[in-house]
Amino acid sequence: MIVEQIMKKDVITLTKTDTLETAIHKLKEFHIRHLPVINEDRHVIGMITDRDMKQASPSIFEESKRSRFLTRSVESIMKKDVVCAHPLDFVEEISAVFYEHGIGCLPVVQHHKLIGILTKTDLLRTFVKLTGADQPGSQVEIKVNDITKSLADISSLCQRLQVKILSVLVYPHDDSGAKVLVFRVKTMNPLPFLQGLQKNGHLIVWPSEHRDQL
Repeated sequence: MIVEQIMKKDVITLTKTDTLETAIHKLKEFHIRHLPVINEDRHVIGMITDRDMKQASPSIFEESKRSRFLTRSVESIMKKDVVCAHPLDFVEEISAVFYEHGIGCLPVVQHHKLIGILTKTDLLRTFVKLTGADQPGSQVEIKVNDITKSLADISSLCQRLQVKILSVLVYPHDDSGAKVLVFRVKTMNPLPFLQGLQKNGHLIVWPSEHRDQL
């Protein structure tokens, strides 16, 4: 999956000459937390977040300072070193960018022009769909050494039992070289599937409580 499939294309923006009062109004009006700052060519030149506004804002008890603050330009507090994404970037790789930079939003640019925006919420929603967690079903985890062979065998088992696979994930096991295959299957009673797995020699990691029932 690539960024352009999940990004928002209708981006609310600011210019560097907009006032901070304008920024506050846009954050509240559109219920957003990030505002890219662009120039006349739609190049991203900065970013303002609700956190930036809170940190820079004077106390509500300092009325005179607050009035002056609201008339300041966006340029005075915006972050200028903005990390951006490309619409053809893979969502998985962009997730690593979010993590490494500790950011909550990425403007999406193509040919140096802003064409979309991606937030942590967009990523979380996407991963929920990718894992099938938004659909009723059961999760089964299996320790394997040969991913390809195990996938082929388990796919045949699912076909025989008429169990639909919603998603498959892989993560490292504590044992060196071993992996854990995580299946989300569309059944609320995974016992026949679990019994089939054990019969075929697969080591079930989860649900662990079923080991004694098989």
